[in-house]
Amino acid sequence: MLDRISLRNFKAFAQQEIALAPLTLLTGLNSSGKSTVLQSLALLRQSYDSGDLAPVGDRAAGLLLNEELVQLGTGRDVRHEAYTEEDPTISLTVTGDGLEASWSAEYDPEADHLPLLKAPADPAGLLPTLFGPGFQYLRADRISPKDSYPRSHHAVTTRGFLGTHGDHAVNYLRAHQDDVVAADALLRTEASSATLRAQTEAWMQLLCPGVTLEAVGIDGTDTVRLSFGFGSGVSASNRYRPSNVGFGLTYSLPIVVACLSAKPGSLILLENPEAHLHPQGQTWIAYLAAAAAAAGAQLIVETHSDHVLNGLRLAVKKGDIPATDTAVHFLRRDGQRCEVVSPSIDEDGLISDWPKGFFDEWENSLEQLLD
Repeated sequence: MLDRISLRNFKAFAQQEIALAPLTLLTGLNSSGKSTVLQSLALLRQSYDSGDLAPVGDRAAGLLLNEELVQLGTGRDVRHEAYTEEDPTISLTVTGDGLEASWSAEYDPEADHLPLLKAPADPAGLLPTLFGPGFQYLRADRISPKDSYPRSHHAVTTRGFLGTHGDHAVNYLRAHQDDVVAADALLRTEASSATLRAQTEAWMQLLCPGVTLEAVGIDGTDTVRLSFGFGSGVSASNRYRPSNVGFGLTYSLPIVVACLSAKPGSLILLENPEAHLHPQGQTWIAYLAAAAAAAGAQLIVETHSDHVLNGLRLAVKKGDIPATDTAVHFLRRDGQRCEVVSPSIDEDGLISDWPKGFFDEWENSLEQLLD
């Protein structure tokens, strides 16, 4: 489990430490630094996956800015604009799994591979949560309704990876639909079985009542087809293409599959899980994230939704997840710098502090309506 990340001269932050929990919510206005936190972890992971965190032949170890997980540009794009000449390096430090690891990179404004000045020799041994199996990063721009999705054995079987856009989620569901979801915290008792497909349908039905889904391979192609239906038995509807049902169903499917397939020790980075969902569905997504955390995964979630926040508060109050296993950070910008305020949730689901701008727009609007 990751406990803390410290960033220096990286994107939105001149110097910032952020505590992490089994379930961490990152909130705040746009361009306040939320994505920077997720991108820092994704940057380390993609540099590790590509072999760049260790020297290879004549190539120096470095941070690889543009690859599968994140595309950050060049050094000029990632170094904080208020850096000091005395300390021009970019540094990332992660504490977790009982140890700490730090990386410091040399600044080069035009390079997309920043040479490392300081790096641990065995990052996977130090931080298996970040560098081990079970890593998922689902970005805000997830898959949209289409007639077919890619079928990659390497992605879903060898790597167990859903893709940053969730583009392999449909094929993952097809290939692993009979796998058993073992964690009690994730199981919906109304489902027909404990299989991944049945449990995925049960959770999706909390977002859209009555929906069923089917993922099948298209013969003679490297693609799979997703379809939705409604009802069952004699009252079952026809099968519908994703483009003929609500956009939110396709958009949320990778989130559901990621949470249900996560194993203890997995790390899930998730941007805007509330996108295209009704408020009720947003609350259920929070319940799902809490259940995945209770089952042993770690989730770091960027959200703009008070329904996601309140869903987490309710999950704590109901005892689905201990308050001590949650962290909430409100990020805000002050000129060139970003700062972090961290309200806590108690066992009754109450928030310790409501800083200005922290999900207070409803009260602000209501006050104006009543004036």
